[in-house]
Amino acid sequence: MELGVVGLGRMGQIVANRSMEAGHDVVAFDLSAEATAEAAEKGAEPADSVADLCERLDEGGDDGKRVWLMVPAGDPIDATLSDLEPHLTDEDVVVDGGNSQFAESVRRAEETDAAYLDCGTSGGPASAEEGFSLMIGGPEWAYEAMVPVFDAVATGPDGHDRMGPSGAGHYVKMVHNGVEYALMQAYGEGFELLTEGRYDLDMETVARTWNNGAVIRSWLLELCEEAFREEGGDLGDVADHVAGGSTGTWTVQEALEQEVPVPLIYQALAERFDSRNEGRFSRRLANRLRYGFGRHEVARHDGE
Repeated sequence: MELGVVGLGRMGQIVANRSMEAGHDVVAFDLSAEATAEAAEKGAEPADSVADLCERLDEGGDDGKRVWLMVPAGDPIDATLSDLEPHLTDEDVVVDGGNSQFAESVRRAEETDAAYLDCGTSGGPASAEEGFSLMIGGPEWAYEAMVPVFDAVATGPDGHDRMGPSGAGHYVKMVHNGVEYALMQAYGEGFELLTEGRYDLDMETVARTWNNGAVIRSWLLELCEEAFREEGGDLGDVADHVAGGSTGTWTVQEALEQEVPVPLIYQALAERFDSRNEGRFSRRLANRLRYGFGRHEVARHDGE
């Protein structure tokens, strides 16, 4: 397959690289010429604009264009779609692999001539080797057309599936992120109690022991072990400031609309917002965990 990739940040580069490693041809474009050049060094055909990317895809065959967007949610998605629109037909497929709000994905699917797949993407930059988990919404024929690329970008055939119609993929990813918030909060509170409790414990040892056969073993717990190993049992200068919050907010808003109680997710979101005010160990660990799975910047104390 020939795939156009627009947006070559950390995640977009992984999409391009894993697709090429599986034998697909990639035409790549980013507003950053440096990012486009990096993709070209890995074997992608560089384009100097969205229009140029579409022209190069047109040269590749008559099966319709296949374009994967990995740009920030919100206005950048709409701006990119505006650039794409003159070059799209109903035979083309556009994948939105970012963290878009599901209702916005439904709107975009209705307004776009091409088949629009909203693709919730989990795994972060740490999954460059293993592959992502992909939760996809949109027309079934478009999903089937993209399966060879989804197989390449995900952890394999079991790492992706069509969740339902337009919006369903980003809806499932939204709830996934709410669950992620609650799990991070639970680990943080547990380790905070161990740290402040009655025994002098080695947090890295606890995390490693738990992660070998215990009921609560997980990748997040592996990242706890990594955090304690690299930062120290007291997390060193890692600040009590947990960034992000949009997808968790959407989850809580949807729960209110559907009258579904989500007290753990809500409390985790509230703790995240409160972390911008005062310091707690549990939130410092959540801060560091976001680096572990997403390579998000770690906020740190200023040394005072």
